[in-house]
Amino acid sequence: MGRIVAPFGVKGWIKIQPYTATAASLAGYRVWWLERDGGGWRECAVESAHPQGSNLVAKLPGCEDREAAAALKGLEVAVPRTALPATAPGEYYWSDLLGLRVENEQAQELGIVGRMMETGANDVLIVEGDRERLIPFISDVVKRVDLESRLIVVDWDADY
Repeated sequence: MGRIVAPFGVKGWIKIQPYTATAASLAGYRVWWLERDGGGWRECAVESAHPQGSNLVAKLPGCEDREAAAALKGLEVAVPRTALPATAPGEYYWSDLLGLRVENEQAQELGIVGRMMETGANDVLIVEGDRERLIPFISDVVKRVDLESRLIVVDWDADY
């Protein structure tokens, strides 16, 4: 949901670049999970957090000075899936789409969703297969998302 990018001030506060639509949405969670480079997630209580421009600043327990805050730079910030609000029909968290197979309506395999991208106009599936394809995540293109079968069916020619 975000990444710690720098210390903030001299009293152990940190600055987080949120991956959420607004910085305030991450501030509402009282428990975060922190992880660096695949080293395993650890639970961490949040003493205080609030938006600061497009970023978020937070105070974590045991982080009392600028040096301690600097040591946290680069940590990824997440929240438990159970803490997230339920999605409406036809809505998906990006994490649900990553790794799903993508095929077109002619049952031609296009690849696997490797990443997602936000363009402002709409989200885009970055599908990795015989080549990289950028497929807009819009109703005119995405015809079916089947999380159980781990499949997305799209109206997209294999030559695009």
